[in-house]
Amino acid sequence: VAVMQPYFFPYIGYFQLIHCVDKFVVFDDVNFIKKGWINRNRILVNGAPFLFSIPLKQASQNKWIRDTELSDEPGWTSKFLKTLEAAYKKTPQFKQIFPAVERLLQEDHPSVASLNVASLRFVCDYLDVDTTLVPSSAAYANSDLKGQHRILDICRQEGAGTYINPIGGTELYDQALFEENGIQLYFLQSAASPYRQFGHDFFPYLSMLDCLMFADKAEIKQKLSEFQLVTSI
Repeated sequence: VAVMQPYFFPYIGYFQLIHCVDKFVVFDDVNFIKKGWINRNRILVNGAPFLFSIPLKQASQNKWIRDTELSDEPGWTSKFLKTLEAAYKKTPQFKQIFPAVERLLQEDHPSVASLNVASLRFVCDYLDVDTTLVPSSAAYANSDLKGQHRILDICRQEGAGTYINPIGGTELYDQALFEENGIQLYFLQSAASPYRQFGHDFFPYLSMLDCLMFADKAEIKQKLSEFQLVTSI
């Protein structure tokens, strides 16, 4: 099992995490994080990383992610799509990827969680990743628990013997506590190799949109396995 908040077309390490587990829990009944990756990410614009934001309606850290609505401001989707088109129209995979992203953004999404899960499912379907994605709000009824105790309860309910977290969360989890509960704890350290972008310098850790536009399906599928699982750093 892995558990993560829903991000909008997150970087490839997020999909490596989905790829290496049996069940991926979308943590949508936790508080929205401002200036995080829930509604922001980076793409290449004019050869340099550019931070974009998906506009939201009354976003607050006192609201759950699943209750945080997309902006009803007219035209934000077309504005974002124009930025994306201008940035990537000369990439090898543009004609295949852009129309699919356009359709996804034009669908009716009641919340940022809904949009983000749709982006995750699109990438998983495209790359033939068959991991089950489950919203935490729909399955576990344990939002009263906090931190790693909630994660342990999710593992217990799923009958999971292994929990995998991104490498950045090593300080959030107690190895001994997981062992006491019969759960192996691992951290995923991404080592995805570069792919060809426009210039000679490679900019890593951009939105998966960048990878999808430049690299073909076979190349990306190979990169899904370019990681290490470690017990600590």
